[in-house]
Amino acid sequence: MLSNSRAVAIVGAGVIGTVLAYELQRRGYSVQLIDRDGPGEGASFGNMASIAVTEFMPASRPAIWKQMPKWLLDPEGPVRVRPSYLPRLVPWFLRFLDASRPSKLRKLEAAGAVLCHRVHEDLDALLKETDLTHMLSAEGCLCLYADEREFQADRDHIEILERFGFRHEILGGNAIRDLEPALTTKITKAVLFPDNRSVSDPYRLVTAIAERFRALGGMIVNGEVGGFTTREGGISAIRLKDGRTIKTEKTVLAAGVFTSKMAKELGEPIPLETERGYHTQIMAPGISMRHSIIWPAKAFMVTPTAGGIRIGGTVEMAGMDAAPDYRRAKITVKRAQEALPDLQVRETSEWMGHRPAFPDTVPVMSASAKHRGLYYATGHGHLGLTYAATNARLMGDLISGVTPPIDLTPYRVDRF
Repeated sequence: MLSNSRAVAIVGAGVIGTVLAYELQRRGYSVQLIDRDGPGEGASFGNMASIAVTEFMPASRPAIWKQMPKWLLDPEGPVRVRPSYLPRLVPWFLRFLDASRPSKLRKLEAAGAVLCHRVHEDLDALLKETDLTHMLSAEGCLCLYADEREFQADRDHIEILERFGFRHEILGGNAIRDLEPALTTKITKAVLFPDNRSVSDPYRLVTAIAERFRALGGMIVNGEVGGFTTREGGISAIRLKDGRTIKTEKTVLAAGVFTSKMAKELGEPIPLETERGYHTQIMAPGISMRHSIIWPAKAFMVTPTAGGIRIGGTVEMAGMDAAPDYRRAKITVKRAQEALPDLQVRETSEWMGHRPAFPDTVPVMSASAKHRGLYYATGHGHLGLTYAATNARLMGDLISGVTPPIDLTPYRVDRF
């Protein structure tokens, strides 16, 4: 057993916490990974399986704002706010508005781009170390447009990618269906993002990395956090609700949206909200697909993953406790059938999960500003899978006292 000075407790066994646990265990720490559920059973279970390196831009940019009133008034729109939850969202929305200032947008875009430029370097190293390279597809993602008007409405997205040097290729007509024959002829233009590759099963990826973590001597603890014991300005132990106590020298809060409650208890509140996301998994779709597809005007994504195809999209702001509204999942299926007219909806399952979202779209990867030995790795939004290996590399350096390869100031916990 390693000395207590190398003891680390990570709260949250989603893809962010699990990959970080593996990284720290590999670096010689004695890590305990704590979650009330098993590894990958939260948001990581149902994400869209995409390594989406081109999707880092802030949600608060003008192109989104212009469409927001229309979306909110449309019961089938891509963004839905439950009226009963709206009063609680006001502080978050005010910060969202602040993040739309042009001078701030450029900084937020840069913060996301810096991370995404590292993604494949860090992910390739992780998958090679864990013998999981077979889980990453060789194909990219197609972004679809029915006409030139739709393409121009999404032009700001392309311009941001061009500014930061991300690969893409504009396609038309037959070239689109040469890549994906199942697509409707109503799609007249597409952009291929070759680096937006997908994972064969995101849940299985997390559980496989958890197995590698345990093989290195790491411990997985099933339990719900009830509180913290502080001593001399630091966290000395984590108290579980069942009465167990886990002593630790360093603590990482990587529990997605659940991190908010813990941070508040520790006197370090963060504006973390849940963007509730839905998916439909179709195991007998009647078509085959090589690429994932996104249709921005229809606000959905389709990915071949988990033995079938997965359809997701839309954002619902309704808090943690409201019952799922699976009409949201059915809307995206209906829209996917517009792009894929031969799609069969057979052998299906529906899912809802909680994306942890900050109003500026940038995650927190940071040491605490108040407690020695406490760290945060949360708020990765819809890019949790994308950022997981990079988060682990950067947080691993930070926790180890090594200077990270990029400046982590934009991701600090006290930036709000």
